[in-house]
Amino acid sequence: MIQVFDCEQGSPEWFQSRLGIPTSSEFASILANGKDGKESKTRKTYMLKLAGEIITGEVTESFSNIHTERGHVLEPEARELYEFGTDTKTQQVGFIRNGAKGCSPDSLIGVDGLLEIKTKLPHLLIEAMLRDDFPPEHKAQCQGALWVSEREWVDIAIYWPKLPLVTRRAYRDEKYIATLSDAVDKFNEELAAVVERIREFQIAA
Repeated sequence: MIQVFDCEQGSPEWFQSRLGIPTSSEFASILANGKDGKESKTRKTYMLKLAGEIITGEVTESFSNIHTERGHVLEPEARELYEFGTDTKTQQVGFIRNGAKGCSPDSLIGVDGLLEIKTKLPHLLIEAMLRDDFPPEHKAQCQGALWVSEREWVDIAIYWPKLPLVTRRAYRDEKYIATLSDAVDKFNEELAAVVERIREFQIAA
């Protein structure tokens, strides 16, 4: 069952709505492979953070740097340019939850589409423009958002002031989504086992 939380991203309500469940922004971490077939460090760290949230009921401190702050400031400009250039009206939402997984798209478009906004430094935006494809580094997040929201397509809008807005569209990749679904299911099973183990320690203490 899909739940849509109409709240500001980064607000206390937003953090509570996503507490303890994997979200599309970290699906790449869940898919990551470690060396020699071992679990990747990023996957393990993410799992332990979610376990901590489930057990304590407290949100893990979010990571913020100059790049994330820049993205927050420039996002409204990019959204306005996208709406103007595509003659599209977008709808902002806080968080979408579908079972034990979720996503925070930057906007909904109609009944079938999503919008993800990325700000990139000029040289990275120019690289994306010259590649003329959907940025592969954002595939896990964007296909994951389509999976969670049960929508059909996603536009990614890449922005930097004084440069053209770069827009790329991707449709559901069912084969990729099936692989992602299996990986997230396995991740959630392992996460539940970790939480149960820690709770057994608490009872024994």
